[in-house]
Amino acid sequence: MIALILRRAGQSVFVLFFMSLVVFVGVYAIGNPIDTLISPLATQNERELAITALGLDKSLPEQYGAFLSGIWRADLGNSFVYGSPALQLILERLPATLELASVAMLIAVVIGIPLGLWAGLKPDSVSGRGIMAGSILGFSLPTFWVGLMLIMLFSVMLGWLPSSGRGPTTLLFGVPVSFLSVEGWSHLLLPALNLAIFKIALLIRLTRSGAREALLQDYVKFARAKGLRNTRVIGVHVLRNILIPIVTVIGLEFGSVIAFAIVTESVFAWPGMGKLLLDSIGQLDRPVIVAYLMVIVALFILINLLVDVLYSALDPRVRLAQAR
Repeated sequence: MIALILRRAGQSVFVLFFMSLVVFVGVYAIGNPIDTLISPLATQNERELAITALGLDKSLPEQYGAFLSGIWRADLGNSFVYGSPALQLILERLPATLELASVAMLIAVVIGIPLGLWAGLKPDSVSGRGIMAGSILGFSLPTFWVGLMLIMLFSVMLGWLPSSGRGPTTLLFGVPVSFLSVEGWSHLLLPALNLAIFKIALLIRLTRSGAREALLQDYVKFARAKGLRNTRVIGVHVLRNILIPIVTVIGLEFGSVIAFAIVTESVFAWPGMGKLLLDSIGQLDRPVIVAYLMVIVALFILINLLVDVLYSALDPRVRLAQAR
């Protein structure tokens, strides 16, 4: 296990370096931030002073070299708009995004796996067909449209839940969270459900296909031939084996939920990293854009490492291969 972690750490350094180069060059090519930050009525002298103050008078290799030297000090530059360290701005919004993504994945797991297992055990029943039809619908509906419909139904028509904002937060180990209060949950439920719908559909289909395949295996037939109860056969021999690919998908999808929560955060005015990214793109705030993308890459690497550890814990064959 230690060898796996050390090997992945070495690979992570290379991935971060390569992605920093791609991200920095890509962000550099999207436009000149001076055009949006400086008034059109500014004089040429004022423009030159602003360009020098922001470090935009240097060439691309020089700017990238300064960026690399700052990474080792956890300094990804200062925001052009806010004047604060870009990494600090990202980390301030990170708890809100992590909270939203975690609740969304929790909803997806709690709903998706049982429904998928039921559809796999009873594929020809009305309920099983209805679950699969609902999963197709979950794949098809656009996230922004679903978010607007949720707001229209639960906020405008029924008045049960608020339509925007995060609600009051409470410090938990120094991190502001909103799930410790009823009002916080009322703000959290709609955006989390909107973010979870696609993942619910994905887990339903993945669990169903895994259950259908596992039921045909010899170990399940042998367990039933021994006279084991159906609940034990399903819980121990079916569910445990199909959890191996499901855990992998959950880990990867959790990273994608964090990275692509931008639409949901915009629709529900959730104060997370995605909304900050959209604002920064509109203002061509390069340091914040680069810091956001680097944080997302680092989170993906960390999540993949945790998935590998869980995978080896669930599958003895993986542990044996690592030992060899």
